[in-house]
Amino acid sequence: MKLYTYQQAPNPLRVHVFLAEKGISLPTETVDIRAGETRAPDFKMINSLGEVPALELDDGQLLTESVAICRYLEALHPETPLMGATPFETALIDMWTRRMEQQIMAPISQFALHSFEIFADKIEQLPDYAATQLRLQKKRWAWLDTELSDGRTFVAGDRFSVADITGMAALRICDFAKEQVPEDLPHTKRWERAVRDKKSWPS
Repeated sequence: MKLYTYQQAPNPLRVHVFLAEKGISLPTETVDIRAGETRAPDFKMINSLGEVPALELDDGQLLTESVAICRYLEALHPETPLMGATPFETALIDMWTRRMEQQIMAPISQFALHSFEIFADKIEQLPDYAATQLRLQKKRWAWLDTELSDGRTFVAGDRFSVADITGMAALRICDFAKEQVPEDLPHTKRWERAVRDKKSWPS
């Protein structure tokens, strides 16, 4: 297998954290987003959307999308489950992964997409829309604070999961955007400290 990646980007980061938590080592090939390599014709033969990560299997088949790649690796390496050990836990983690994608990661991602110069040739950037997404992000952090007010360590319970890895990616975008989780949200800040303290947190 070979992983096509650009580790600094949020979605490839999700796969790298997953690999680190599992103790899996894969051959990798860096595809430089900043240099436009993901939009090169050769790479679009691997992923027509021009995005990383992409996982090439030994038989040449390809998987893209970070959660799909993680799902495949989880099936191959079920030890230290990150996507659930029981039917209920699996469904709960799926639920929270979706929530973290839609409620937490999406607004800050849209802010970045419409603000960062690197994306200027990818979409028509709308600065006013970006500002609305930044305001929405603060509301979504507050929503998460209420959800975590029961004291659990991680978003889907007391076990670290792929849902938290999705949250890590959102935090990473916040770091790039110089936008912090508000200090007046103690439960969200507790969760943030827990994931940033993980050895797999990207350096």
